[in-house]
Amino acid sequence: MASAELTVTGDLARPARLTVPDLHLWPQHQVRVSFECATSGMQHHRFTGPRLYDVLADAGPEFDPVRRKDRLRFLIAVSGTDGHHALLSWAEIDPDFAHAPVLLAVSIDDTPLDAAGPQLVLPQDRCGGRHISGIDAIRVDGGYRRWGSAPVVPGRAPESVSASASAS
Repeated sequence: MASAELTVTGDLARPARLTVPDLHLWPQHQVRVSFECATSGMQHHRFTGPRLYDVLADAGPEFDPVRRKDRLRFLIAVSGTDGHHALLSWAEIDPDFAHAPVLLAVSIDDTPLDAAGPQLVLPQDRCGGRHISGIDAIRVDGGYRRWGSAPVVPGRAPESVSASASAS
């Protein structure tokens, strides 16, 4: 039986292609999760796998060591074969900040996920809204250095234009 593969890309020193057996190389954690779903009612599961933080930290996120909180600008996009996508901030998984126990589950209720692929599990999410099955891609993106200029107010020139017009 072939094992599903996921790519870990983005602003990383060591991008990777990983399988579920590869994910067994990191320390394994277990969480019990109760999902309260509108369509299928209450569900209880036990997930086992490495923490997302451990796997991504090992890939070497390219934080700027001079900027103390540079890692706060990094976002993590996760997509799966189930057609779902989730976005997390680095601060959610970092032990210096929220330290959420987000897992890349390699088994659910003691059933291995080798062929199906790992699952993103956020135990703190009430209804499993960011639960992704069959993860096939994780992208770490640190490109959010600035949000851009201030919005333009109708009837008023942007400040940079006003300042240069005044100086003329």
